[in-house]
Amino acid sequence: MATGIGARPAPALRRYVDSYVGFDLRGLAAGVHCGPPSRVLTAVISLSDPLEVAAGVGDGSPVTRFGSVAGGLMGRSVAIHHDGRQQGVKVALTPLGARAIYGMPAAVLAHRLVPLDELLGALGVELADRLRAASTWAARFTVLDELLLRAVGRGAGSDHVRRMRPEVAEAWRRLVAARGCVQVGAVAAELGWSRRHLTERFRGEMGLSPKVFARVLRFEHAHDLATARDRLPWPDVAAISGYADQAHLVRDWSEFTGRTPTAWRHSEVLLGTG
Repeated sequence: MATGIGARPAPALRRYVDSYVGFDLRGLAAGVHCGPPSRVLTAVISLSDPLEVAAGVGDGSPVTRFGSVAGGLMGRSVAIHHDGRQQGVKVALTPLGARAIYGMPAAVLAHRLVPLDELLGALGVELADRLRAASTWAARFTVLDELLLRAVGRGAGSDHVRRMRPEVAEAWRRLVAARGCVQVGAVAAELGWSRRHLTERFRGEMGLSPKVFARVLRFEHAHDLATARDRLPWPDVAAISGYADQAHLVRDWSEFTGRTPTAWRHSEVLLGTG
């Protein structure tokens, strides 16, 4: 059985925090869940046993145990090992949230997994303790609002938020709105920059080039379609999410998950548990 409860953050946080999801997985077969790359930075706080996570799937990446973990934008899936049960809270941050809450650009965390309290200090310890002490999802989401607002407030006197170039923020917004199906050169031209200049600035802020980020967004769209309750055939997934053909989808899927789409669908332990 798997249950997931989603919530929106407080209005004052929505520039920085995309969403909260509480999850409670029980009675599943032990296995490895692929945590796919996406447009957001993810933090997960376990409410039960420590998380066992590797920064790659099937590539020999070492498995590390975390009570709570934060990751940057990724160019591949992370492997989440479990024994058939997990309970925790997932927080999705925007790149602007990396500056406002962690006090650093998203690029510092790109392709990395680090303990959350390494970024938040005592606030991270308090966050985990209070989430584990709360008895309802509503109470946990209230704790998240309170402590993340405090994190934003303690950085309000610095220029961490203001230092992101508005052109970079706008490029991120346009790529996300188009789900990656837009030419990077066209975005650069609309911003009054060369493609090379946009690529350098974007990578310096996000840790991924705009071209790679666009590929992640297109894959994210395909992944959302593939995990929907009403599954689509793979050719339809490819066409709707903007791939040239199914072979193009297979290449990207294999790169981002370490598995072909068919092998992924057979092995992904959380599919159909909705």
